Amino acid sequence: MSEKKLTVFDRLSSINVNDHVEKKDGLTYLSWAWAWSVTKKECPDASYSILPTDYDEDLGFMCHTSVTIEGQTLEMWLPVMDGKNKSMKKKGYTYSTKYGDKSVDAATTFDINKTMMRCLVKNLAMFGLGIYIYAGEDLPETEAQEKAKTPATPPAAAQPKNDDLIDLKKGSDNWNKVVKYVTDNKAQGIEAIGKQLTRKYKISPALKKEIAELCK
Repeated sequence: MSEKKLTVFDRLSSINVNDHVEKKDGLTYLSWAWAWSVTKKECPDASYSILPTDYDEDLGFMCHTSVTIEGQTLEMWLPVMDGKNKSMKKKGYTYSTKYGDKSVDAATTFDINKTMMRCLVKNLAMFGLGIYIYAGEDLPETEAQEKAKTPATPPAAAQPKNDDLIDLKKGSDNWNKVVKYVTDNKAQGIEAIGKQLTRKYKISPALKKEIAELCK
């Protein structure tokens, strides 16, 4: 019997990207140059397009990209934001917080270009490359599975317990991260998203229902 051919998602999602990321303001960024290089090596026919950037006076800039691999084209979008994840616009503005007024600078071509390339990386994640980063995981699925197969010391710790999962609470920082992840990746469908989240979080039936609603 011939061996089953791996899909693009199978191949790209198994790659460990941890040595090529940087953390900034609590977020993890993957080098776009490395991401594109490894994608082309694994999928020589891969191509991408930078789509027109949208602008709304109230909401700000939204960058768009598309990636095509082996006949499948997926699009992605990402807002232009500052270091505090506030939308950047053509003109600077201020907003109020409990610590006083804060300011957001006007977007520059550098900010827009940077967002385009981050959008491309996110687009590649839809094909599997580094997708575990967006779910808050530390390792790609295949490496996590191999790690789980390795006997631990003591043996009782070989299998993760439900108590090791983070208890997801609405309104917490983890909940905000989950909402952002689900909203950004709803195209994957609730089954794939749920699988990723339940590897890290203990989720109540009520919150599972809310997550399902976010996927619609």
